[in-house]
Amino acid sequence: QVQLVESGGGLVQPGGSLRLSCAASGSIFSINVMGWYRQAPGKQRELVADMYSGGSTNYADSVKGRFNISRDNAKNTVSLQMNSLKPEDTAVYYCNAGGYQLTLKSEYRYFEVWGQGTLVTVSS
Repeated sequence: QVQLVESGGGLVQPGGSLRLSCAASGSIFSINVMGWYRQAPGKQRELVADMYSGGSTNYADSVKGRFNISRDNAKNTVSLQMNSLKPEDTAVYYCNAGGYQLTLKSEYRYFEVWGQGTLVTVSS
């Protein structure tokens, strides 16, 4: 079992900053990708940013230049620094991770897990 625990959501005024953090735990051999998705009311879940173990990143166009994702591969953690927040950034933010477990049969098994979600509200 692999679990993700998120922290850092809350209420912030437009133009403010928040930092989200996520830690993976459990039986993990390696994590290929960690990232953040968000889902606003009435909308589909969308990718905000992700980072692969080699360092490559992807960002949604709407957050480029404002958000920054970082990872600590040794600690299996990922963070999202969100600056210049806008009301349209209001959503539940979900941490996501994909990687491999090494089973008792010495087989590699792929996993993908989601965090429980943390609410970010940008409002004056």
